[in-house]
Amino acid sequence: MDNVTTLDLSPYPPKPPDKEINLLFIHHSTGGQLLAQVGEPVGDNSIYVTHPRGGGLRILLEQNNYTAHEASYGSIIGDKTDICHWNNKFKVLMDKILLCSGQNEFYTDGTKNRIIMFKSCYPNSYISSDGKDPGDPDSCEMTTANYKAAYNNLRKYFEKQPDTLFVAFTAPPLVEPIPTIKQRIKMLLGRMESVENVGMRARAFNNWLKDVENGWLKDYPLKNIVVFDYYDILTGYGKSNWAMYPAGVRDSHPNSEGNTKAAREFIPFLNRAVHRMGL
Repeated sequence: MDNVTTLDLSPYPPKPPDKEINLLFIHHSTGGQLLAQVGEPVGDNSIYVTHPRGGGLRILLEQNNYTAHEASYGSIIGDKTDICHWNNKFKVLMDKILLCSGQNEFYTDGTKNRIIMFKSCYPNSYISSDGKDPGDPDSCEMTTANYKAAYNNLRKYFEKQPDTLFVAFTAPPLVEPIPTIKQRIKMLLGRMESVENVGMRARAFNNWLKDVENGWLKDYPLKNIVVFDYYDILTGYGKSNWAMYPAGVRDSHPNSEGNTKAAREFIPFLNRAVHRMGL
């Protein structure tokens, strides 16, 4: 967190909004599990009612006057959620995103989602290199330059929707990779990125995303973008650059403890962001 200035939401109350607000969460597996209650896996397309790794966010949202809709696998809006997909998705599908009431269903009575939450999954935390500026927002080569180009393009789409709050979740962390002997040799020869560098790069990018002075939100004129640092919570707030709440030794999905912690932190964060924007 050194030299990172995050948005200060503390002047705004953590209480629920006075009126019901529709929101859409665009996600894949970790998002569906974050929303679900703990229980046996019940649901399709990563939209779960219950799941062993549930975080209970949906119930918390409902208790705070939000109506949560989801778009995930198998839908026009939610089918692709890697960072390289966001630029084209918001450029082409913004109208449908604002009207989406779940998967491939859309409002037809003038109702709109006032909050759009979107999240890429943990494979996006393997940033293979710094890349070359200015980057390509549509390239799926996982470089810092390409990632920054993708998010920088989103600003102009979000600025055209001043009455909608966009909540960007940082991608959850990976379980720390254990290199094979061959991979270790390649690292020593400089032919492959070290595990340490990959972890540091993920941390640096997510810090850039939430930095309002020197990062993604620098000089952004509106109050309709906030960044929820899911990655930071799940790495123990800097104790590691890798998953501290993994579902298993090789499974980077956050476990129920991590998701529950994130869900409980998200609610006051969202409430304050809503009051700051005046929704």
